Amino acid sequence: MNHADTIVVRVVAIEQVTPQIKHFTLAPAAGGNFPAFSGGSHIIVVMRGVNRIHRNPYSLMSSPGQLETYEVSVRRMEQSRGGSHFMHDQVQVGNELEIAHPVNLFPLDKIARKHLLIAGGIGITPFMAQLADLRTAGVPYELHYATRSPEHCAFGGLLSEREPGRVQKYYDCTGELIDFEGLLSNQPLGTHVYVCGPAPMIEKVVATARERGWPDSHIHWEQFSAPPVGDAFDVYLARSSLKVHVVPDQSLLESIEAAGVEVPYLCRGGVCGFCRTKVVEVDGTLVHNDHFLSDEEKASGKTIMPCVSRARCSKLVLDL
Repeated sequence: MNHADTIVVRVVAIEQVTPQIKHFTLAPAAGGNFPAFSGGSHIIVVMRGVNRIHRNPYSLMSSPGQLETYEVSVRRMEQSRGGSHFMHDQVQVGNELEIAHPVNLFPLDKIARKHLLIAGGIGITPFMAQLADLRTAGVPYELHYATRSPEHCAFGGLLSEREPGRVQKYYDCTGELIDFEGLLSNQPLGTHVYVCGPAPMIEKVVATARERGWPDSHIHWEQFSAPPVGDAFDVYLARSSLKVHVVPDQSLLESIEAAGVEVPYLCRGGVCGFCRTKVVEVDGTLVHNDHFLSDEEKASGKTIMPCVSRARCSKLVLDL
């Protein structure tokens, strides 16, 4: 992704949909329509703060058939490094932001005979646009949606209205749990399962599906990771002949960008592998937080995903 390849948007509506989630409607500042996208796509929202630029991925929730606006929802994260707080506390109707063009790393499989969607909390967001696609696709589908309580069930009423008989909601406060074993044991041949939500939910669904004999090609998940904080360290960019200091609450990728060096990316959440970077030398330990590299690749110490991973070291040299 080229940093200059962005679209200026205007915030035309903001809605508080749960105590922790705000819903934003965006329109092109220059008028006209947005680029086309399919259900499961995300955009990167660029937030230019006083001291730092945040670039966070958010799933597109609006109907792919309506391109006059894009819609995203943002959960306020208490451990936020600043992005979600910026969206919740500083962004107002009428403000302008920048977004990257849509990218789909979580598409619906075109040959599936049935789609089984499983969402937890804010993980409902990619499914909203997918459901719009599915309503006209003529393929069976169902959604199972777990939240803490009805108060935290974002878009629960809208889903019940739009998807009568296809949505089942579960609330932790009443002890309702999704029966993953039963659900994944009783699906017709050719069903694909999609899951988005907290890491334990994703891990449970994927593990259960594999235990039940589902092929990996029929198991899909999306899990963007926020770059965790960590110890400060220095990174040397071999090709650029630069030394960059990475502070505890700034990602390796953000620090490199702040030094004026561009690194290609698509998700900024440790999923796509696009920012994969060669490690030339490390005197210490790489802290891998991505969902892309294999265990063997992580153990080799030869590659890092700078969007979410960092290091505990006295020296790190990258091929940048």
